[in-house]
Amino acid sequence: MFNIKQRKLTAITIIGLLTSYNSIAATEIKVAFNQSDKHPQYSALQYFGDRLSNETNGKYKVNIFPNELLGDQRASLELVQNGAIQMSIVANPLVENYDKTFSVIGLPYIYTSPEHQEKIFTSSILDDLFKSTAKFGFEVLGSYTAGARSIYTKNTPVKSIADLNGKKIRVMQSDTMIKMLSCMGGVGVPMNQGEVYTAIQQGVLDGAENNEITYADLKQYEVAPYFSQTRHLMVPDLLIISSQFLSSIPEADQKLVKNIAKDSIKKEFEMWNAQIQKSEDLAKEKGATFIEVDIKPFQESCKKLQDDLIKTPEQQSLYEKIISLH
Repeated sequence: MFNIKQRKLTAITIIGLLTSYNSIAATEIKVAFNQSDKHPQYSALQYFGDRLSNETNGKYKVNIFPNELLGDQRASLELVQNGAIQMSIVANPLVENYDKTFSVIGLPYIYTSPEHQEKIFTSSILDDLFKSTAKFGFEVLGSYTAGARSIYTKNTPVKSIADLNGKKIRVMQSDTMIKMLSCMGGVGVPMNQGEVYTAIQQGVLDGAENNEITYADLKQYEVAPYFSQTRHLMVPDLLIISSQFLSSIPEADQKLVKNIAKDSIKKEFEMWNAQIQKSEDLAKEKGATFIEVDIKPFQESCKKLQDDLIKTPEQQSLYEKIISLH
């Protein structure tokens, strides 16, 4: 009887030691994220982490740090480059600073629909571009959607270029955004997001532009009830990984990381679309009207701007590949 008990205790001790060893042996992957843990991209990162852990028997443990706990996007990009952390999500314009070809995937009206963007992001068209930053200390594992930006207005809906004529629309502080509003017929007014609600309410602005989630979260439907689905801009967010870290793990694991990251893109689109629908439903309940817009005239009007922003053969080649898949 004593021997049986002793053997059981020995077995339990061994299991405990193995569990402890596995826990200690797990390689931590720190991921910097600037949004909250309610964001669809956070959920996609969780999916990535769970899959990687499960498919490597706990060899890797992904820890996500939301709400800029590891610094803003620019700071987290530098941490990834230096190998201080392993991964981060950063806005596409930050990576444009290293390779101007990235500007193509953030051009106004390059995507004809969210479905077109998803088709591009889940294909292999961008693979070579994403590897091109390795010499700077990081690679891009994939591109997450940040939604389609559309116009919403205070007094009358926008259904055409003529409807936007002279209307003052808040844009991000970007020369390209100002030019884009101009080619769409309106006047782009750079302004901090926190000032937009009051500016529309007081008539300083006629409206703004953003995705449905921000529109609902900030209750901007209260002052701008007409949401016109112009979908003029779909700027991606990029999931990046440290080149130093990636090269330090076995090739089989590198391939697995890349494959799971690509799978997480489709998951993120699904979660983003579900959240968009909830936001749209909420705004409608509060009195907002959503208007489907024929975007072709807007696309044609902004074609010259697209041409002006494409300056290299590499940019032109990527642009042609993207539009051929719509």
